[in-house]
Order: sequence, then structure tokens, then C-alpha cells
Amino acid sequence: MPEKVIGILGGMGPEATVDCFAKIIGNTPAEKDQDHLRVIIDSNPKVPDRTRAILGEGESPVPVLAEGCKALKCAGADFIIIPCVSAHFFLEELRKEAELPILSIFDVVAETIESEYPDIKLVGLMGTTGTIRGGLFQKRLARSGIDTLVCDENTQQQVMNAIYEIKRGILKQSPERVKNVLVKAAKSLIDRGSKAIVAGCTEIPLALKQENLAVPYFDVLALLARAAIRYAGKEPKVV
Repeated sequence: MPEKVIGILGGMGPEATVDCFAKIIGNTPAEKDQDHLRVIIDSNPKVPDRTRAILGEGESPVPVLAEGCKALKCAGADFIIIPCVSAHFFLEELRKEAELPILSIFDVVAETIESEYPDIKLVGLMGTTGTIRGGLFQKRLARSGIDTLVCDENTQQQVMNAIYEIKRGILKQSPERVKNVLVKAAKSLIDRGSKAIVAGCTEIPLALKQENLAVPYFDVLALLARAAIRYAGKEPKVV
């Protein structure tokens, strides 16, 4: 069976898109260039802010995202992944516009926890305010029997500020400060009983790593990259 071409609908933000592509490469077994998968990237940072749209404070990103899906199809992609969790709030609407399959990051995370960590029934979810208030991630986890804790309002605002700082490039200037904000937020969820932490925003893994935490940590971009490799027809590296 021929391998499928991966389409990345990116730019939200650009560094998360780079990280996603790097994780596809890093998780693909390859001894030479030709062993890697073909990947087409549409990195469009002009997509309207997803959190503002979810909160009813800004325009919908769907028209711009739909244009990106069509561009990826025209370029030769067979399916699409979106390295932005907040954009998945609009997934069902976008699927009606797109002419290619779109993998759901919500499904990927829920199915991974359910199959590989069946004893984990309570996770701490960190993400943008749009993702948290939108509630779709929590609902999908609940369908797999996984309950969710989220940060209190003050801590959530700190997490949101950290995410925007990463988007602004502050991580390179003050990596410890940004990391410490996210570590503190994660530990607050662990103290309340979370048995694992889900990095429910694709910027978070750029600063927060497994070694920073004493419980399992789910990097949604790494999971999405591995799911894309499988969907494209290869088995990802054993980790």
C-alpha cells in the first residue's frame, strides 16, 4: 500500500508547527532520506486568534483554515493534522469544508491514555483559555472514562500569559521564567489529585518537559506526530 502524504495545517503558532514537523521526523524509522514520509506544510500565522473566537471576542478562523485545507489538497496531501489544540474547537465545522480527512488531536490523546495508561482516570489539563472554556477536550476524555481537572482562574491566566509569551519568542530570552510558570501550574493540578498532565496546547511542550514532573506527561504534539505516521502507513519508532 502506498504511503499517504501528510498535510500540516500550521502557523498557530509557527514554532509549534516546526516542533510538530520535527517530531514526525524524529519518530519515523529511517536509515536514509527516502525512508521518511512526504510532508506538505501550510504555515499561516494570519489565522485569526482561536481563543478570542471561542470566547466570542473575535472572528472565526474557519474560513482561513478551510482555505489552508484546500491548498494542502491541491499540493498533494492525503490527510491533514493541525498542530493547534484550540483550532480543534472548530474541527467539525472545518471537516464540512475540507475535502480530506483531518485527524483529531482530542481522539489521539484520549485513545492513547485509554489504551496505554488504562489505570489513569484523572488528568490535569493545561491549555489556552479557549480550549479550557470550550470544554471539547474534557468531553472527549470523559467519553474514554477519564476525568479532568483544570487550573483555577488565576493560575489559568498565568498559563495563558506564558503561552502568549512563547508565541512572542520570550521563551528564548527567559526560558526558566516561562518554564517555572508552567511547572507551578502543573504541580497545582497534581496536588489536587491529577495522576497525569496533558499539555493541551502545542506551545506548552516547547517549555514544559517530562523531566519537570513526577507524573506521566502527555505531549499532544508528540502523540499527534506518531498518529500521523501511522495513518500515513508507517509504524513510528518504539519509545
